[in-house]
Amino acid sequence: MTTKSRAPRRIALVVGSATILLIAYAGPASADIPVGWSKPQPVPVLHFLLLFVGIPVLITLGILAAVYLPGVVRGESVAPAGARSDDQWFGGRRDTAELESASTPRTDADGDRDTGGAGGTW
Repeated sequence: MTTKSRAPRRIALVVGSATILLIAYAGPASADIPVGWSKPQPVPVLHFLLLFVGIPVLITLGILAAVYLPGVVRGESVAPAGARSDDQWFGGRRDTAELESASTPRTDADGDRDTGGAGGTW
């Protein structure tokens, strides 16, 4: 047998075993109510939704309010990492004269460039 023919057999075995185990574990869930126990009334859908959906949503909203409201009241940013869109331009706009002088290399009396570090020209 080659490895190509073993793979489908293994997949079928794993999927089949998992299916059989799930069906076997679900069997007791279909059992009838034992004799002597009371028969409970069916739970209305609205009550179920309020209990299992509404309460967790209210708890989540309460936690979010407790975390975000103090910062919002103080005027802080609630964006991730406190980033603000107006904080992106560091140093502000330069004048045209500053841009031109920054683009031309400065030299000292010996003719050495005063740029520091590695340099290059186009």
